[in-house]
Amino acid sequence: MKDALVIIPTYNERENIEAMVRKVMSLSHPFELLIIDDGSPDGTADIVRMLQQEFPNRLHLETRQGKLGLGTAYIHGFKYALRNGYEYIFEMDCDFSHNPDDLIRLYDACAVDGYDLAIGSRYVQGVNVVNWPMSRVLMSWFASLYVQMITDMPIADTTAGFKCYRRRVLETIQLNNIRFVGYAFQIEMKFLTYKYGFKIKEVPIIFTDRTRGQSKMSSSIFKEAVFGVLQMKISSFFRHFDRY
Repeated sequence: MKDALVIIPTYNERENIEAMVRKVMSLSHPFELLIIDDGSPDGTADIVRMLQQEFPNRLHLETRQGKLGLGTAYIHGFKYALRNGYEYIFEMDCDFSHNPDDLIRLYDACAVDGYDLAIGSRYVQGVNVVNWPMSRVLMSWFASLYVQMITDMPIADTTAGFKCYRRRVLETIQLNNIRFVGYAFQIEMKFLTYKYGFKIKEVPIIFTDRTRGQSKMSSSIFKEAVFGVLQMKISSFFRHFDRY
């Protein structure tokens, strides 16, 4: 069984990718890194290929044709991780909004403390967001509150995208049945983890908005997260959540 794989989807992250790879490779824990690039026209994948010569056994690359959505990129990565025998599987952004140093804390929450899902949470200890306008902070915070009210999940940051899963969670969740592809994907994955009765811990982090490259956030992505929650909750009434 292999240990830990960090999955990072990319599209036009030329300005961040080398620094991110080098930072993850420099951490005290020997994380492996899987980049899933959706045909970035700026040459992101070419930079990864160059870096693979330096980190041949720890840096992996999967390329796809065109922007196919955040959720499908992570599902692709999860299946890769399960196929190749990793025990701890991480989600992380490439733009340094998630501090790579916090990978250690998420890993320890699962590997040492025994949790099944560790969430890097912006809201579990107040609001820890840097460089966002107040309007976006409020939108994100109220969206999480709305999701909590609809789903009854005891999770403060329901849309968080910085996470560590134990292998057994991804083996239990039926990945082929995940519906959403945008930020609602993050909610759906947490909801299923919660409904299956896995142990979840929120690890407080400081989220810093990107300083280089362009944000992928859009109003349509956010609407999917808000309006898809009701559909997800209603569907759960007709589904059994037995692990075995």
